[in-house]
Amino acid sequence: MELAPAVFASGWASGVNAYLCVLVLGLFGRFAGVEAVPEALTRTDVLVVAGALYLVEFVADKIPYVDSVWDAVSTAIRPAAGAVIGLLVAGDAGTLEQAVLAVSGGGAALVSHLVKGGLRLVVNTSPEPVTNSAVSLGEDLAVAGVATLVVVAPLVAAGIAAVLLVAGVVLLVLLWTRVRRGYVRFRAWREQRAAPA
Repeated sequence: MELAPAVFASGWASGVNAYLCVLVLGLFGRFAGVEAVPEALTRTDVLVVAGALYLVEFVADKIPYVDSVWDAVSTAIRPAAGAVIGLLVAGDAGTLEQAVLAVSGGGAALVSHLVKGGLRLVVNTSPEPVTNSAVSLGEDLAVAGVATLVVVAPLVAAGIAAVLLVAGVVLLVLLWTRVRRGYVRFRAWREQRAAPA
């Protein structure tokens, strides 16, 4: 496994859904015999905890506003998971390389987590709940796909993660601008209605 692309891609995936990333990587290591997956991720206790927490996140992530609270709680967890996976993937690399890979995994996870959290806040302004569930399922599929590619084709996984990260940042900026403009118009309309005739 190429270390830098694998760490970046798994960091991105951890920032969106750390438990699913750990679960997918661990299952590949445990049941598909992929030796590149760190042994710590294949342990039964790690897989059980990751699976249970993924189920909790799966439900919480579909409920408007609950997902944003869950994201706020996960602000420390997701980047830390990205850094730990980066450190584990680094394995026997030199100390400096291990540190760089851990920081890279944690940094990618932090940025993707912030993008996810910002986008979900925007999605929560939508009046119907279907959008929230659709976005959440899309995130889960993207994380499962990228985590799978980490063990099969790390360079492809890193490329896809980079495209998704850049697209997410651009989309976040565009949507936040639109929401802000809508709020300004709504406030002006409300003030106009409240003004005496």
